[in-house]
Amino acid sequence: MLINGLRWVILLGVCGSLLGQDEKLTYKSHLDMSYYLNDSGERVPILTQQDWSRRRTHILNGMMQMMGPVPQPAPPVPLEMEIHETVQLDGFSRQLISYHTDSMARRVRAYLFIPDSAGRKQKTAAILCLHQTTAIGKEEPAGLGGKPELHYALHLAKRGYVTLAPDYPSFGDYAYDFPAADGYQSGSMKAIYDNIRAVDLLTQHEAVDRDRIGCIGHSLGGHNTIFTAAFDKRIQVIVSNCGFTRFHKYYDGKLKGWTSQRYMPLIDSRCNNDPDRVTFDFPEIIASLAPRPFLASAPTGDSNFEVSGVRDTIRIAKPVYERFQAGDALQSNYPDAAHSFPPEAREVAYDFFDKWLRQE
Repeated sequence: MLINGLRWVILLGVCGSLLGQDEKLTYKSHLDMSYYLNDSGERVPILTQQDWSRRRTHILNGMMQMMGPVPQPAPPVPLEMEIHETVQLDGFSRQLISYHTDSMARRVRAYLFIPDSAGRKQKTAAILCLHQTTAIGKEEPAGLGGKPELHYALHLAKRGYVTLAPDYPSFGDYAYDFPAADGYQSGSMKAIYDNIRAVDLLTQHEAVDRDRIGCIGHSLGGHNTIFTAAFDKRIQVIVSNCGFTRFHKYYDGKLKGWTSQRYMPLIDSRCNNDPDRVTFDFPEIIASLAPRPFLASAPTGDSNFEVSGVRDTIRIAKPVYERFQAGDALQSNYPDAAHSFPPEAREVAYDFFDKWLRQE
């Protein structure tokens, strides 16, 4: 398969798995993390972290069966970041930038916030900030429009982080109609790969400590954050607000909302929107993040992502985190709110980043 004249391969340095024999293995339950399937399809109890690594590979493969493989042109397309505008604010600057991800024919636009104190001699943590479903895309987390409660790229910049807020394909300045010729099997995977390149940009920036990268998002950005972190271990701290529930509890198992070109059409065409046939679920993905710190911010009145499915997910993933002696790294917060990011929930989320990303 070709994409812009370059071959596709699995991103070995990021997800570390290959679609092959393991792709044929089918897990009837995505809620039981106590075993993995061997090459004969037999259950093997998970007793060690190495055993879990095998199951984690199967989880990523299950995701790729619905999303398509993670692409990496060889060699990667040069980012060639350009700065189009710089605005000096109180204690930090805001830059409008653009860069390539998978094609030299188009550029992704994003807002990059840099603390005045950050530079070659004093690198700081960075947070990738992914927006919700909104026509203005990156402008909302950057504080240039939309809901003030979702200005988290601006909020976190004020707390001293480098933050990057890019457009999701088809939003903001990112005109994209998900053409089949680009080789992606889902809009989700297109966004995941764009986000991986955004992490490339952050890790190469002179102001960023490449070992302290986080990611946050609300709604679309909430599950986009989770999906990207599953495949990119460079993301060390993950916060999802209103981003997920178990598929069986998403509008009572009616999955049509996941099947547009922006998401995963194969859930419809291959699985007939049946959650029993989908090859992954969120309890597995969250478990796959272990032992990296993860916070699920899940309002009890969220009509999009039913909160009991979040509680199920955290309960199921907890033993995996505990296997890594990282039980306290898996956290959840259930504010009394609707599909939103109220002040008290934001403070919990921002404190979570401070706990795990700041250096004393």
